[in-house]
Amino acid sequence: MIRKKIVAGNWKMNNTVDEAVYLLSSIESLLEEENIPENLHVVIAPPFIHLKMLTDLVQNAEYMHIAAQNCHHEDKGAYTGEISAGMIQSTGAKYVILGHSERRLYFYETNDLIKLKVISCLKNDLTPIFCCGEVLAERESEKHFETIKNQLVEGLFHLESEDILQAVIAYEPVWAIGTGKTASPQQAQEMHAYIRALIAQFYDEDVASQISILYGGSCNPSNAAELFSQKDVDGGLIGGASLKSADFVHIVKSI
Repeated sequence: MIRKKIVAGNWKMNNTVDEAVYLLSSIESLLEEENIPENLHVVIAPPFIHLKMLTDLVQNAEYMHIAAQNCHHEDKGAYTGEISAGMIQSTGAKYVILGHSERRLYFYETNDLIKLKVISCLKNDLTPIFCCGEVLAERESEKHFETIKNQLVEGLFHLESEDILQAVIAYEPVWAIGTGKTASPQQAQEMHAYIRALIAQFYDEDVASQISILYGGSCNPSNAAELFSQKDVDGGLIGGASLKSADFVHIVKSI
């Protein structure tokens, strides 16, 4: 089985309705003439209010998919302001980003909570993009491997083999998000290989070989090709560079 390549653009809290339509249309237009490999998914994660509209816009581009940036862990209820996985699924979106470092930091999301969100996504036929990553202090004190292991074991490795195969993992060194710093290709490969070895340890080599692991941490047009050339890097979770169509398409073409 050929491992899926994924370039996902996380728009975060950016773009009005008109801006979202313009940006997505621009990305689609620039990709129209490209020969997109069958195993490549281009994923766009806009704010919740744009999900249905953008899903409708990409329905004729088989390689393009829409993602939510988060979801609630309950199916429904008195949770003012929250969005359930079932609601996301009803828009036609296919992916959900879970456990992003900004959710962990600003909204105090724990591994246990993210675990529940993973379960809810899978129950609603959505692909979770499970984020894991260390802060600078953990990297400098050489606790980065321990941090990643804990996040994966507590938040994702509760799944059975057939379920974890539906997930995508995104490694995001928190110290490299929005800072202009980037893990070197060698640092990225080292951690991606470690994650794949962990999957093999908790499951088996076959499962480990099939799961896509993305790099997220100031990936941009100038460094994407070298990062994506690493053996265990299967694409990227792109932040700031996904807000400029030319930059994002350049990154997609670097895969």
